[in-house]
This record gives sequence, structure tokens and C-alpha cells, in this order.
Amino acid sequence: MANSTDARRARAFLQHAAEPTNPHLARYVAEVGPVDAAHHVSERTAPADVLAETRLGANWMLAEASLSTAAQLGARFVIPEDDEWPADTLVDLTTLIVEHDIPGAAPLGLWVQGEPQLDELAAARSVAIVGSRAGTDYGKHHAQEFADALVSRNVAVWSGAGYGIDGAAHRGALATGRLAGTVAVLACGLDGGYPAGHVDLLRRIAESGAVVSEYPPGVPPARHRFLQRHRLLAALTTATVVVEAGRRSGARHAAGLAAELGRPVLAVPGPLSSTVSAGCHQLIQDGTARLATSADDIIAAIEEGNKPDAAPETAHPAGEAG
Repeated sequence: MANSTDARRARAFLQHAAEPTNPHLARYVAEVGPVDAAHHVSERTAPADVLAETRLGANWMLAEASLSTAAQLGARFVIPEDDEWPADTLVDLTTLIVEHDIPGAAPLGLWVQGEPQLDELAAARSVAIVGSRAGTDYGKHHAQEFADALVSRNVAVWSGAGYGIDGAAHRGALATGRLAGTVAVLACGLDGGYPAGHVDLLRRIAESGAVVSEYPPGVPPARHRFLQRHRLLAALTTATVVVEAGRRSGARHAAGLAAELGRPVLAVPGPLSSTVSAGCHQLIQDGTARLATSADDIIAAIEEGNKPDAAPETAHPAGEAG
């Protein structure tokens, strides 16, 4: 069996070789192990379906550079071979992908900047708060208020570090002054500095909680990567709360994934005439989400551990986060 150093280097190489949601590569890694898979991809001797989805330009120098950059950032590359790997929460994602033929794959590894252990951050009491980048004062107020109340009750708040609702949720969590209170999941490498206006916010999150990405340092943000990271927000948390979202939005996409994973989904109502709350109202109407009017509602959903009755079969609205 390969040691963890070999596996870490191999998984870093594989992250440069393909998008992390590549199901062919994920199945191949599960079959032969990360070290053999990486060498076969590098030598172009892997199965044809795997090679068809991998990049010719991937090389071991990129993997070494990513690991070195992460170390300079005070970050680490957490892999399934590590004790802090959140296997208990990610097993549901793997099952969903296999049994329901959902596009994607469980992550090959996660880059983490921050001292708290990843498995502890994704433990039984954690909530994803997602919503529109064009959040209104009403939405941002409630996102911040909920996050403050949840962290004060030992519930870690996860979000995507974007403008609008994401940023408000992180700020509300940070306002408590508690360690391990909030986690940001990025759609780019840890060194991406995205969004530019939240560089200082990301620094504060890393200092007290954690910043997480399945993309190696140097990988830029892209539209499809915002959608891909939703499956991590849904899978690594106990419940998902939507605060302002359009009918077709990234936040609704995250809510749909959480519901399919069997996790509770909640939505905050807004003014009837608000288009930015139309997605929340639809989630409540169709039974995907239950109504959230306070942190108590969210805590109750976590403790019940059940998704709402009559959840829809499948819905994957397209769109970037928010």
C-alpha cells in the first residue's frame, strides 16, 4: 500500500489532470488507488474513457508546485487517507452519485487553510447558508442574524464567500468571535483572491475558521466551478438554508442537491413582490424546503435530521452561485 505522502502527491497531480467532478477518473482511482491511477494517467496508459477526460498538459511539477504554494499559504491538502477526512459526510455524496446517476464525483482531496480539523467542521452541527449575490438589505440582515445566532449555539456556518448573502453569513458568524465558526468553500484555488472585494474577509475566515477548495492553488474561478462546489456545500453540512434566490439560481441548485442527499433544506420568505425571493417561495411551495423564520427553526431541522415531506424528485436549475 502506498504511503500517505505518495497518495497526497498523486491526488494533487490528478486534480490538475481533470475537473474534480470527473466520474471516470473517480471510479478509476477507487479501482486501482490514487498512486497507480496517477502514474497511468501521466504515462497515458489508463483506460480510454479516463484519458479522454484528462488533460495532456498535466505533470508532476504542477502537483509539487501546488503543494509548495499551499504550504506557503499555511494550508494543507487533506485527502481520504488522512484521519481528518470527513468520510462520514461525504459517503452520502458518493452514494447519491452512484445510485441516482447524478453527474459528478466525490472530491479527490480538499485544500484547507485554517487550523480547525475538517472532519470536525463538517460534524453533526453545521449549516450552509446560501443566496443571491445581489442580496437586498433585508436578506443580508437575516443571513447575518441567523449566522450569528447559529454560531453562538455551536453550529458552524458554511458558505461560498461571494458577495451578497454569502458575505453577510460569514460576517455574522465572525461577529461572535468564536473559533471554528465559519467555513468558506471556494470555486478556485486558495490563492485565487476571488472575489477581489472579499480578500480581507477570506483572511479573517482562515484565521478563525477555514477556507476550503477542491481546486489546487493557481486554478482560476469559472462558471461551472461555482455549480460544482455546491455539491460540497450540500454534502459537508447538516442542513442548507436559502436566503434570497431567484427561480433559476445557484442557491436553488445547492438546495436541490441537499434535498437529494436527505439533508434538511430551509428557505427564508421575502416580500411577495420580490423577484430575488421568488426561488425561496418556490422551494417552500413545492415542498423542497421548510419555512425558516428564526435560528430556532434551523436548529429544530438539524435536530430532527429529516428532510421535508414531499421533496421533489430532481431539480438542477442552472446558474452561478446566487
